[in-house]
Amino acid sequence: MQPAPLSCLPDDLDQAILVGRAWRPSPVDGPSVVVVRNGEVFDITAVAPTTADLFDCDDALDIARNAPGEALGPVTDWVNASFAAGATQEGLRLLAPCDVQAIKACGVTFAVSLLERVIEEQAGGDPAKAEEVRRLLVELIGTDLAKIKPGSDSAMKLKAELERRGAWSQYMEVGIGPDAEVFSKSQPMSSVGLGAAVGLYPTSVWNNPEPEIVLAVNSAGRIVGATLGNDVNLRDIEGRSALLLGKAKDNNGSCAIGPFVRLFDERFTLDTVRHASLSLRIEGEDDGFVLEGVSHMTEISRDPADLVAQTCGPHHQYPDGFMLFLGTMFSPIKDRDAPGAGFTHHLGDVVTISTPTLGALVNTVQRSTEIPHWTFGVRALYRNLGRRGLLRG
Repeated sequence: MQPAPLSCLPDDLDQAILVGRAWRPSPVDGPSVVVVRNGEVFDITAVAPTTADLFDCDDALDIARNAPGEALGPVTDWVNASFAAGATQEGLRLLAPCDVQAIKACGVTFAVSLLERVIEEQAGGDPAKAEEVRRLLVELIGTDLAKIKPGSDSAMKLKAELERRGAWSQYMEVGIGPDAEVFSKSQPMSSVGLGAAVGLYPTSVWNNPEPEIVLAVNSAGRIVGATLGNDVNLRDIEGRSALLLGKAKDNNGSCAIGPFVRLFDERFTLDTVRHASLSLRIEGEDDGFVLEGVSHMTEISRDPADLVAQTCGPHHQYPDGFMLFLGTMFSPIKDRDAPGAGFTHHLGDVVTISTPTLGALVNTVQRSTEIPHWTFGVRALYRNLGRRGLLRG
């Protein structure tokens, strides 16, 4: 069932500074940078051809609030249009609110997800073995890893003890060691937005959504805002080998971001993100299955600003900026198909990721081979902007 449009938008919509992208049919026949003002959508592409351009502006807030733009109607109409476009992704609709930025992601930033990654590894990607491995690990190391500061003396002592017991893991290394796991989740222009289908690699039989907050970071390394993301995860493929991370994480439709980036201002800041609670709801189309969970950002083991600093700096620059998934504490273990089998997606599942200050990102689960192919990349974007006379010198 399609959600009410307002449920996909921040609770304080009249106060939020929202930036997004919208696909406009002929004669535009391409994406536009849009902002939301008083519940109305405005096209400001003539001022900021890409969201990366806007995020680089020192006066991005003023531009979002006041720059001249073409009125495109109520934002609720655009939310409805996005669900109407659905799996076909045709006609006017909201897109992922990023364009040429790199798409990076952090893994194992919560104690619960750390344990589940170790379980995937120890179970070799076999969901039938996961429950036994989980029980043994909890007996050995407990579950209260959230109090351990990564890279601290106490973390290194725990590492030494686990190595002595033969229980150390590469996931433990990035979970409590000094260096965070930061990987390339997807390619610029490849993310899907609100209402679109997310894709599962066809051979995967053990998989789940990963609800996360995503930071928008400009080319100077400054965090300018935040949005919601689904870092679709294939537990069986990554569990077979961490070297299969690319196959497990980067597929057609495997990255959803949206519906809008909310810019930081006097009301919405990085501290708001630090104290946010992220809700997840999965509704099965074929079996009526419902699973709900909540991820509390106060339980993250590494501060969001530290994760940004580990991603960019003197060691690595991003001249087009980047989007950074902050990780999740949600690893579903509720049995679905059989006792002890845990959770895995069914085709047609509706996944809703939400938090009051950012709204809700809603997507439907399909096979990556059966959803629209990704054909509109960076070159297509710049050809379209050039045809519209919107490229800057």
